[in-house]
Amino acid sequence: MSRVEEKGKKSRLKLFVPLAFFMTFCILLYVGLFMESKKELPSALLNDPVPEFSLPTLKKPTETVTQADLKGQVYLLNVWGSWCPACKVEHPYLVKLAKKGVRIIGLSYKDEDADALRWLQRLDDPYEFNIVDKEGRLGVNLGVYGAPETFLVDKNGIIRYKHVGIVDPRVWVEILKPKYERLQKDAIQ
Repeated sequence: MSRVEEKGKKSRLKLFVPLAFFMTFCILLYVGLFMESKKELPSALLNDPVPEFSLPTLKKPTETVTQADLKGQVYLLNVWGSWCPACKVEHPYLVKLAKKGVRIIGLSYKDEDADALRWLQRLDDPYEFNIVDKEGRLGVNLGVYGAPETFLVDKNGIIRYKHVGIVDPRVWVEILKPKYERLQKDAIQ
């Protein structure tokens, strides 16, 4: 093979390099966007107690709540903010769950009290009460990536499951409800 032919082959191969990069990028993008495993981010606190805290409640800012106050019943700890578009999508379903008797404690995460109160007044309030985490310290201690996130906590205050993203009918029926009901049965025994 002559040098000219060899150079021509190398030139043609160089044309496929951008295509190879593009195809690799597309595959990685697909895996990142559509694979279910990304929704199950592990919690460092799984099977550990809710971290210690003493924070005010949203509707009664002079009252404080601690992790010890939450023990005794199974509950969902839902991290939300009025600034969070996904929380607005999730919110109506949380209202339905609360009306069915599911105990939900809110964690108003990095939000202004006035904005959070307006949100709950306008969209209804599914929470037994809301813990105010303005600086996000409790969120950091919980390993929160963003909002919404929902923690399933047993009667002893131990985190048993963490869901990152919106709680919708599919997530509730397929993932959270069986775990919630199992913990409820264990709490009665």
